[in-house]
Amino acid sequence: MSGKPVLHYFNARGRMECIRWLLAAAGVEFEEKFIERPEDLEKIDMYAEGIADLSEMIGHLVVTPPDQKEAKISLIKDRTKNRYLPVFEKALKSRLSSLPNVKKFLQPGSQRKPPLDEKKIEEARKIFKL
Repeated sequence: MSGKPVLHYFNARGRMECIRWLLAAAGVEFEEKFIERPEDLEKIDMYAEGIADLSEMIGHLVVTPPDQKEAKISLIKDRTKNRYLPVFEKALKSRLSSLPNVKKFLQPGSQRKPPLDEKKIEEARKIFKL
């Protein structure tokens, strides 16, 4: 990644906040260009909305019918590989994973949750009435 990443968003918390946290935790300096009027949206690449898009796709994967899961997973993999990771690759690989707290979190026995299994999916469906 050359130069500082530029975040395009309105001057408040929102979908971009998790990206600000990620970049700050990784020690990556970034610039912000605030969206102040509808015309500003025409000047930027809506790439930043991709993070929300990815989060939503992953969230819906839990309740996706079994016959549609493989297609959804393929779409998620494609978008992750071709849209999201190229932007954050440097921060994720070299900086974030070497932070002591992150390194500890990635170790077995931490508070990191395991991947969902069918039992947890069923529990989530009941809790959230899906």
